[in-house]
Amino acid sequence: MAVPKRYKKFMDENPDIGKAYEDLGTAVHKAGPLDDKTRALIKIAISTGARMEGAVHSHTRKALKAGVTPEEIHHAVKLSLPTIGLPSMMAALSWVDDIIDNQNGK
Repeated sequence: MAVPKRYKKFMDENPDIGKAYEDLGTAVHKAGPLDDKTRALIKIAISTGARMEGAVHSHTRKALKAGVTPEEIHHAVKLSLPTIGLPSMMAALSWVDDIIDNQNGK
Protein backbone atom coordinates (compact mmCIF):
# COMPACT_ATOMS: atom_id res chain seq x y z
CA MET A 1 0.00 0.00 0.00
CA ALA A 2 1.53 3.26 -1.13
CA VAL A 3 1.45 6.63 0.55
CA PRO A 4 -2.12 7.94 0.25
CA LYS A 5 -2.84 10.21 -2.71
CA ARG A 6 -4.51 12.76 -0.42
CA TYR A 7 -1.32 13.10 1.64
CA LYS A 8 0.82 13.50 -1.48
CA LYS A 9 -1.60 16.09 -2.88
CA PHE A 10 -1.59 18.07 0.35
CA MET A 11 2.20 18.02 0.52
CA ASP A 12 2.51 19.08 -3.14
CA GLU A 13 0.01 21.92 -2.71
CA ASN A 14 1.45 23.08 0.63
CA PRO A 15 5.20 22.56 0.48
CA ASP A 16 6.02 24.97 3.32
CA ILE A 17 3.53 23.31 5.67
CA GLY A 18 4.69 19.88 4.51
CA LYS A 19 8.32 20.70 5.19
CA ALA A 20 7.49 22.14 8.63
CA TYR A 21 5.47 19.02 9.47
CA GLU A 22 8.28 16.69 8.39
CA ASP A 23 10.88 18.80 10.21
CA LEU A 24 8.78 18.63 13.39
CA GLY A 25 8.60 14.84 13.11
CA THR A 26 12.37 14.63 12.60
CA ALA A 27 13.04 16.90 15.59
CA VAL A 28 10.75 14.88 17.85
CA HIS A 29 12.43 11.63 16.83
CA LYS A 30 15.88 13.07 17.55
CA ALA A 31 14.81 14.57 20.91
CA GLY A 32 15.37 11.47 23.00
CA PRO A 33 17.26 8.23 23.48
CA LEU A 34 14.77 5.75 21.99
CA ASP A 35 15.94 3.70 19.02
CA ASP A 36 14.15 3.51 15.66
CA LYS A 37 12.30 0.26 16.39
CA THR A 38 11.06 1.40 19.79
CA ARG A 39 9.85 4.71 18.40
CA ALA A 40 8.08 2.91 15.55
CA LEU A 41 6.26 0.58 17.94
CA ILE A 42 5.24 3.50 20.15
CA LYS A 43 3.81 5.32 17.13
CA ILE A 44 1.79 2.22 16.21
CA ALA A 45 0.53 1.98 19.79
CA ILE A 46 -0.51 5.65 19.87
CA SER A 47 -2.28 5.33 16.51
CA THR A 48 -4.02 2.16 17.68
CA GLY A 49 -5.27 3.78 20.87
CA ALA A 50 -6.51 6.80 18.96
CA ARG A 51 -8.28 4.52 16.44
CA MET A 52 -6.62 6.28 13.52
CA GLU A 53 -6.66 3.85 10.61
CA GLY A 54 -4.54 5.97 8.30
CA ALA A 55 -1.94 6.53 11.01
CA VAL A 56 -1.79 2.79 11.76
CA HIS A 57 -1.24 2.17 8.04
CA SER A 58 1.47 4.84 7.87
CA HIS A 59 3.28 3.80 11.02
CA THR A 60 3.13 0.13 10.04
CA ARG A 61 4.86 0.96 6.74
CA LYS A 62 7.48 3.00 8.57
CA ALA A 63 7.98 0.31 11.22
CA LEU A 64 8.60 -2.37 8.62
CA LYS A 65 11.17 -0.10 6.95
CA ALA A 66 12.83 0.39 10.36
CA GLY A 67 13.26 -3.37 10.70
CA VAL A 68 10.33 -4.10 13.00
CA THR A 69 8.95 -7.57 12.31
CA PRO A 70 5.28 -8.28 11.64
CA GLU A 71 5.25 -10.32 14.86
CA GLU A 72 6.53 -7.34 16.87
CA ILE A 73 3.92 -5.06 15.29
CA HIS A 74 1.14 -7.55 16.05
CA HIS A 75 2.34 -7.82 19.65
CA ALA A 76 2.30 -4.02 20.06
CA VAL A 77 -1.30 -3.93 18.86
CA LYS A 78 -2.34 -6.90 21.01
CA LEU A 79 -1.00 -5.08 24.07
CA SER A 80 -3.80 -2.54 23.55
CA LEU A 81 -6.50 -5.16 24.26
CA PRO A 82 -6.99 -4.58 28.01
CA THR A 83 -7.04 -0.81 27.53
CA ILE A 84 -9.11 -0.24 24.39
CA GLY A 85 -11.10 -3.49 24.15
CA LEU A 86 -11.40 -6.35 21.72
CA PRO A 87 -13.27 -4.60 18.87
CA SER A 88 -10.82 -1.70 18.73
CA MET A 89 -7.80 -3.99 18.97
CA MET A 90 -9.19 -6.24 16.23
CA ALA A 91 -9.76 -3.23 13.98
CA ALA A 92 -6.15 -2.13 14.47
CA LEU A 93 -4.89 -5.63 13.68
CA SER A 94 -6.83 -5.53 10.43
CA TRP A 95 -5.25 -2.16 9.57
CA VAL A 96 -1.78 -3.54 10.28
CA ASP A 97 -2.54 -6.57 8.13
CA ASP A 98 -3.68 -4.30 5.28
CA ILE A 99 -0.04 -3.20 4.99
CA ILE A 100 1.69 -6.48 5.84
CA ASP A 101 -0.50 -8.49 3.46
CA ASN A 102 0.00 -5.92 0.71
CA GLN A 103 3.77 -6.09 1.09
CA ASN A 104 3.62 -9.90 1.02
CA GLY A 105 1.53 -9.84 -2.17
CA LYS A 106 -1.64 -11.19 -0.57
